[in-house]
Amino acid sequence: MTRTENCLKKLDRMNKTLRHEEADRVPVSDFFWGGFLRRWKEELGLPADADIYRYYDLDWQVTLPNMDPHIRPFETLSESAEEVTVRTGFGAVLRKKFDQAMPAFVRFDTDTLDKLEALEFDPPSDPRRYFSAGDNQIAGVGDGFERNSPPWIETVKKIHPDFPVYGSVCEAHEMLWRIVGSENVMYWIGEEPERLGAQIQRIGDFCVGLAQAQIEAAGGLLDGMVVWGDVAYRKCMLFSPVYWRRWFKPVVKRLVDVSHAAGLPVIYHGCGNARKIFEDFIECGIDAYNPLEAKAGLDVADLRKALGHRLAFCGNMDVLLWAEGSLDRIRAEVLRKLEAARGGGFIFQSDHSVPSNISAERYEFVLNLVREYGRYPLQLPA
Repeated sequence: MTRTENCLKKLDRMNKTLRHEEADRVPVSDFFWGGFLRRWKEELGLPADADIYRYYDLDWQVTLPNMDPHIRPFETLSESAEEVTVRTGFGAVLRKKFDQAMPAFVRFDTDTLDKLEALEFDPPSDPRRYFSAGDNQIAGVGDGFERNSPPWIETVKKIHPDFPVYGSVCEAHEMLWRIVGSENVMYWIGEEPERLGAQIQRIGDFCVGLAQAQIEAAGGLLDGMVVWGDVAYRKCMLFSPVYWRRWFKPVVKRLVDVSHAAGLPVIYHGCGNARKIFEDFIECGIDAYNPLEAKAGLDVADLRKALGHRLAFCGNMDVLLWAEGSLDRIRAEVLRKLEAARGGGFIFQSDHSVPSNISAERYEFVLNLVREYGRYPLQLPA
C-alpha cells in the first residue's frame, strides 16, 4: 500500500526516537477516552465522525486484533437502555454501564485451577481473528461498547497510508487475569505457584502465537508492536518480582524476540509503578515503556537520569495536572519533561489516556507546546 510522504516522515520520527536518535521533533500521540472525544467534538463543533488522529496529524496509532481464547459472539445476559451484561470469549461476564468509562468484571467461568488446566484455546492463527468482523472483548467492551467489531486487517489498511500502525498483544499476566480474575491470580500464586506457573507457560505460548499470526496476517503493514501487561499498582508490583521473573518474564522476552525478528520495535504498556522490573524490561529488549503514570510516582526526567538511554519512554504527562492545573504549571511541567527527549528516546503522551475532564482547549495547549518546543535541536527555556 502506498504511504503518504507525511506518513513516512512520522515513521522516520518514531523509529529514530525509539533508536535514541534525535529526529526532526519529539513524536506525540495518545489514547483517548470516549468521553473526551465526545467533549472535544462538541467544544470544537466537529462532526460525529471527526478523527482526532487525522485532525491533529498525530504520530502513531495502535490496533487490536481478536485475542479472545474462544472466538464467539457475546452472549447477552441482560440489557437495558442504561447497561448491558455479556459473557465474552474470555469466559468472563462483564457489566457495562453506558454512562461509565469502564466495565465491571462480574464473574469468570474459569474460577478454579482445574478449569484453567482444562481450558482449550481457539488457535492463535485462526483467520477470523484478523480477517473477519466479530465480537471481541478487548476492542468491544471497555471505554465504549461495540458489537461486531470490523475486521482487524481493514483497520490496519485504513490507518497504514497515513500513520505508523502498531499491532498489539497481551503478555501472559494480562491474558491470565482476564480469564480467571485478579483475585484468583493472587491466591494461586501463593497457594499453587508451580501449578499456576505451568499454566502461565501454556498461556504464554498462546500469546506468542497471537503475535506471530498477527504479524503474518498483516503482510508487512505493521510498524511496531504494543505489548499490554499490567503487573503493578500505584505503589509497587501486584506480586513478587521474583515470581514475575520466573514465569512471566520469559514470555515477554519471547514476544519481543518475535517482534524484533520481523523488524518491529516494541512498546510495553503497563499501568502502575513497575520500576522494580525496569532493568528486566531492558534485558528483554523492550524498546519503550508506556504509560509512566505520574500518579504512581513515575517521572520521566528522573527515569532518564537513572536508566540513561537504555530504555525509551512513552507518556508521563500528568492528566490530573492537565485537567486542573494552571496553564503556567502545565507549561512548566511539559517543558521539564521534554528534557528527557534530549538524544531521542521520548514519545510525548498522557500518563495513561486523555479523560473527559480535559477540555479541547487544554489538550491543544499541551499539544502546541510539544510541537513548539519539541523540535530538535531542543531549545528549552530554563
